[in-house]
Amino acid sequence: MRGPSLKRPLIVYPLIVHLVTLLVSVLILIGGALRIDSGGPYADEKITPVIAAAIDRDPAGGLVIRQTEALSALQTEAPQLWFLVEDDAGNSVDFGAVPPVFEAFRGRLAGLSFAQLRDRTPPHPMTAILRRETADIGALTILGHGPLLELNLIVLLASTVVFLPIILLLSLTSFAITPWIVRRALTGIARIALEAERIDPDRRGRRLSEAHVPREIAPLVRAMNDALRRLDEGHERQQRFISMASHELRTPIAVLQAKVENAGDPAVRALGDDIQRLTILTEQLLDLTRMAQGGTPAPVDLAALARGVVADLAPLAIAGGRTMEVKVGSRETCLGDAAALERVLMNLLRNALDHGGRHVVLRVMGRVLEVEDDGPGIPADQRERVFEPFYRLRPQGGGSGLGLNLVAEVVARHDGRVTIRAAPGRGTIVRVELGLGNVTETHALK
Repeated sequence: MRGPSLKRPLIVYPLIVHLVTLLVSVLILIGGALRIDSGGPYADEKITPVIAAAIDRDPAGGLVIRQTEALSALQTEAPQLWFLVEDDAGNSVDFGAVPPVFEAFRGRLAGLSFAQLRDRTPPHPMTAILRRETADIGALTILGHGPLLELNLIVLLASTVVFLPIILLLSLTSFAITPWIVRRALTGIARIALEAERIDPDRRGRRLSEAHVPREIAPLVRAMNDALRRLDEGHERQQRFISMASHELRTPIAVLQAKVENAGDPAVRALGDDIQRLTILTEQLLDLTRMAQGGTPAPVDLAALARGVVADLAPLAIAGGRTMEVKVGSRETCLGDAAALERVLMNLLRNALDHGGRHVVLRVMGRVLEVEDDGPGIPADQRERVFEPFYRLRPQGGGSGLGLNLVAEVVARHDGRVTIRAAPGRGTIVRVELGLGNVTETHALK
């Protein structure tokens, strides 16, 4: 089950908060502007370009008004239209009922450029706009009264023109940049995840790096490192206990074996097989301990190693009335632990001799080893389980249940895999492939 994503609390929620905050701020500003301003409506600025386009000159250079379609439409829209126009030479012309109070501006408009005059008393006849426009006949200063705009509409238009692009820009940048910022901020966590994936029981002593981790995540990383340290300490104590116990058991077992072999009572001497099982179990526990400690890899001649192991086990095979054979295809060295690989072949061959048939074949094909016997075989549904520690195919048998588990551990440490399949006719083939890269699983072919 997938857990909740950090994108929503780190990206979506802050963005919503920012947008709501901006919207509330805009509404407060609009409300404040509407409450503070009490000067009445505004004169619409669109009249000055229309008026400027309707001004022309007479032959004497004075200003005259031409009745344009735009000016006629403006008169229809605002019957109370009036305006006063003046050029830089002091020539002026007026239209409509210019309030007497503005007559004082006649002859002085050329010195002005911008003004918004507001009348607080309805119907606001003195609300006017003053703008400087450039027409075909030159620069003109226009003071006029036309359609009136309420402050609410002006503020709404202004907020739409100003704040809407800001909101859109903020939204786009937040959706585009915030995820990138979050990814950059969480890069250290991704590195920790990769480091954590490399941690396994065979590579102890590793710790997660705190160098690129956000301060908020650092306590979790330190807690994980403390947990890894405690696990390493517990594993080391366990390995020391197994090693010391195995070493301590070897001496009393050897003494007991000598006494049993020299005993005159046949019933006592019959205990020799059980003592042998104890000896093998102790040696295998020591093998596991030594393997956990690791060693320095070196080139191993697998063909020479196979011949040496077969030679060591030849007396055991002859005593049991069995035969062994080594078949070498291509010779190839393998980088690894020669002693550990020798224990792999020793365990596989002894299993084949103890539980197989009359003839055992060891094949060496480059970095691939195969041990084939002509025994009763291993059932398909148990070929995976035989690699489990202390699992025995035949509970009444004489094995310890650690041999094939040790094989699987050693092969995994050599970047390989061990598989089991049925031999042609009858029997079992155990195949060991070494140096496969990062393959560490143990598979059984059905």
